[in-house]
Amino acid sequence: MRIVIKIGSNVLTRGDGKLDVTRMSTLVDQIAYLRRKGHEIILVSSGSVAGGRGEMKVSKKLDSVEQRQLFSAIGQVKLVNLYYDLFREYDIHIGQILTMKESFSTRREYLNQRACMEVMIENGVIPVINENDTVSITELMFTDNDELSGLVASMMDADELVILSNVDGIYNGNPNDPESSVIEIVEPGRDLNEYISNEKSSLGRGGMTSKCNIARCVANEGIRVVIANGKRENVLVDLFEHPEETLHTVFLPNPQPAGALKKWIAHSSSFAKGTVTVNHKAAEALRGKHAVSLLMVGVTSVEGDFEEGDLLTILDEDNNIIGIGRSSYDVHTASGMVGVHDVKPLIHYDYMVVY
Repeated sequence: MRIVIKIGSNVLTRGDGKLDVTRMSTLVDQIAYLRRKGHEIILVSSGSVAGGRGEMKVSKKLDSVEQRQLFSAIGQVKLVNLYYDLFREYDIHIGQILTMKESFSTRREYLNQRACMEVMIENGVIPVINENDTVSITELMFTDNDELSGLVASMMDADELVILSNVDGIYNGNPNDPESSVIEIVEPGRDLNEYISNEKSSLGRGGMTSKCNIARCVANEGIRVVIANGKRENVLVDLFEHPEETLHTVFLPNPQPAGALKKWIAHSSSFAKGTVTVNHKAAEALRGKHAVSLLMVGVTSVEGDFEEGDLLTILDEDNNIIGIGRSSYDVHTASGMVGVHDVKPLIHYDYMVVY
């Protein structure tokens, strides 16, 4: 089984903001155990910024971008060296991969990253992945490492994504309320918005809304997703050997997942170069049970600066997002064919994801 494990900042840090080496050690022990059981592991680890913040005090005031660049540069060195030393005790090799959201924006870069991770796994090396905060700018950053772990799980055709946070899963109320309980199973299509808090963690950038959205998206692609408490002793081993006794939320996978290309498209909404608005009839067809292409006759307008092969966001007449797909035309050609019958579809259904 191929497992992507995401460890959040609040799991890896102590109350004083410094890295919790004891916690890291116990998690590495568990990952090594899973490796011995024959599982392939990909590790997405937060903690570089928190680690750097705990290493030094700055003498002058820095803005948020400068702080993130400085602390991540310092903390990433400490983080990966700790992982190196801890995994070396089990004679396990690790390899560091620092990536950016831009690196998933084109199919070519996407496939290059996948090839890199595949050759590492084939040679028994655990990829340790984090966002390259030293060069990422705010507009092009991942929402958080939950988003990154979802992209990696999809890209690597993982069987399971485990998101370790500082809570036991998704609650049906405030986690601090003794009357609340963990929602153990989330079936495909179940709406959890009424239960989700937008509150973000003290060290990470994301919150439970982010985790829930990523989990739903990844599960829809046929990957089982688990959200559990990384501070519970032996949580990783227990999730796989005693799941019925281990508190967690599991998002059950869609039994009919999309293909590899559609998985990439589904995660690429932020890279769309333009928009296409469709009429009511076309919107109804696209949202129907049967896969259909977006024909030019159903298009009412196109906007943006896109070339053939670029991604377009599909909107209905009320500006609601229907989906995303790869354009068969550039913007100038498409603009001249709005409403035209009997021409090549603007977006073929093989290159479209409907939300």
